[in-house]
Amino acid sequence: MWSVCKKELRQFFSSLTGYIAITVFLLVNGLVLFVFDENIFDFGYATLDRFFQLAPWILLLLIPAITMRSFAEEFKTGTYEILQTRPLSRWQIIVGKYFGSLLVVLIALLPTIIYIVSIQRLSSNEGLDMGATIGSYIGLFFLAAVFTAISICSSSFTNNAVVAFIVSLIGCALLYYGFSAISRLPALANGADYYVEMIGIDFHYRSISRGLIDTRDVVYFLSVIFLFLAITSRNLLKR
Repeated sequence: MWSVCKKELRQFFSSLTGYIAITVFLLVNGLVLFVFDENIFDFGYATLDRFFQLAPWILLLLIPAITMRSFAEEFKTGTYEILQTRPLSRWQIIVGKYFGSLLVVLIALLPTIIYIVSIQRLSSNEGLDMGATIGSYIGLFFLAAVFTAISICSSSFTNNAVVAFIVSLIGCALLYYGFSAISRLPALANGADYYVEMIGIDFHYRSISRGLIDTRDVVYFLSVIFLFLAITSRNLLKR
């Protein structure tokens, strides 16, 4: 499993594309937080709310770009058959690719700790609410983990990396914001809107981001991850 994980890491960082993707992610976040209108200096107090509102939408583009070649490229080049000859089970291959892609995402998120240090240094009062900030980072981790599972699953449907990117982008966007949008329909205003919104990822991400780690949110994220990895396993079994 770890050999597959290391292979995914090497494959991503062996080309300039991987470095460009991470650089763009950090650059966009930095410009929005510190340069563009309504940046953190305009709030008048220490907060990273802007970053945690923006990051999910940038991850919607970053993670499909990281994972789009995961299985699609293997199918296209015929190397998946070679991969099957190794002493690895189907689940070990899937989990290895999943953790390899997730590690790349975490490497992209790691430099954002600079934002915490910078705001703490610039703050003239108590600084950031560290409980809420840590909770938001935990929520962002689970969000990235779910997006990675969805994108890995999308890549297992096709041998075209571009198609895998588009499918995973749409899938992540629908599961992240789609149910929240549906819950605002007037027909669901009698109380059903709350339960419809609970199906979506955004509801649970916002819940954890408040700084309170609820086991229901954790179980939700783990269940969605397992569901999409199980679908991936089913797709590979058909091949």
